Amino acid sequence: MKRMRWLALIAIFSLFAVACSAAEEAAETATAAAEDVADEVEDIVDGGDDEEAMEDDEEAVEDDEEAMEDEDDAGGVAPATTDFGANDEAIRVGLSADLSGPFAGLTSVIVQAQEAYFDRVNENGGIGGRQIELVTLDNEYQVPTQLDNYATLAEESEDGVVMISQSTGSPHTTAIAEDLANDDLIAIPLSWYSGWATELGTNVFELYTNYCFEGMNGVEFLVEQSGIDSPTLAIVSRPGEYGQDGAAGARIAAEALGLEIVADLEGAIAGEDFTPVITDLVAAQPDIVWITSAPGELAQILGGAAANGLQALWSGNSPSYNVALLDTAVAPALDAFYFHSSYAALWGSNDSPGMQDMVAEITARIPDGNYAQADSYVLGWTEAIFTEAVLQQATDNGDLTRAGVVAAANQVEVDFQGLAPSQTWQGDPNDFAVRASFIYDVVLADATVTAPITGPGSSGLTVARDNFIGDVAAGFEFTEACFLSEG
Repeated sequence: MKRMRWLALIAIFSLFAVACSAAEEAAETATAAAEDVADEVEDIVDGGDDEEAMEDDEEAVEDDEEAMEDEDDAGGVAPATTDFGANDEAIRVGLSADLSGPFAGLTSVIVQAQEAYFDRVNENGGIGGRQIELVTLDNEYQVPTQLDNYATLAEESEDGVVMISQSTGSPHTTAIAEDLANDDLIAIPLSWYSGWATELGTNVFELYTNYCFEGMNGVEFLVEQSGIDSPTLAIVSRPGEYGQDGAAGARIAAEALGLEIVADLEGAIAGEDFTPVITDLVAAQPDIVWITSAPGELAQILGGAAANGLQALWSGNSPSYNVALLDTAVAPALDAFYFHSSYAALWGSNDSPGMQDMVAEITARIPDGNYAQADSYVLGWTEAIFTEAVLQQATDNGDLTRAGVVAAANQVEVDFQGLAPSQTWQGDPNDFAVRASFIYDVVLADATVTAPITGPGSSGLTVARDNFIGDVAAGFEFTEACFLSEG
């Protein structure tokens, strides 16, 4: 068990007839015979049934033209109505991604995965004969920058985009959610806020489970791991949709399981001084801790608490943990106490067709990639799978307008080929919301922490629970966001 590992490491420290008289008959017969002779003479002089032949030739030409059009359609550009961000040559897809802020380490890798995925799509003819053009902007994990990026991507011209395949951040995506609906644009959030499926999700298409269900699953898992009938719980989080949605899930699990919350530090991770948080945790001495943070924050808080004698089991919403932490002084404490929760299967963690395909393509196309962050490739790859499915459905519908892309997104059911649970966005959120999460044990001895890691399976994580749905998450009636910001 992790607690036992710590004791050894204590000193060191994620798709439709009137009859006629005989005379009259004779006259008519004579007239007809004369007309026949005249027709024959005319045919001899004029060359026969030229008019009928010409009509037949014209029909043949029309048939040939239709056949050529069908051939062009089969091997060229599929016909589709377009408005902004698409034409007969390309489909423009936008990303507003954190490339320089606190989550840049993982987000830049996610962007690389989308680029690799659509390089392959384009090499194989694109979608409906159109090339996919990615337009990537850095949102710096700043809401004002996100709004500037959105104005650029939403431009109503061919310079705009038909959809946004990544919007980094919960408050950042919240800031554009209303505009997305008004502008007939959809976005995939790099955020797992429970409000996307309910209050704010008209045009926001979240992938995988949400922070709230993840918190429920994580706390229930920690209870099992603790070996204690009713362990005490501490909740620690950032303020906002990310931190407090995850904290809400942990709180729901605590109530359902009858756990005592001995340290309620929801929203307490703010600023740069985490001493008060560490002090409260050490004083409360919880048996288990659920945290929602950035990786650097996790390192300071867990490391500080462990150094001051707290030997609790920890887990938290992704992306609280990052493999880069295994190359820091907090690695022994993570090895001893921390379980990484994630929304999708991690790099090399199963033998599914999707995993084999992704690993082969990424390693071939990005040989010098940041394989220390290889797990993040999965998120970008699955974002691209969803994007391709939506654009293919819109193409099949003959409607690549922005409104047509919205309609297509509401039609598809996406098979992530073993990388994540299959998913649809139709009907009642309580029915379609994904409830499964993936939990991994941090094992320092199995990790290769020198970046870049050159192969799969060396991130120091082993599967503890695959597609895990706890009893609390399975029975939860999901009718609204677990956390709603007052703003």
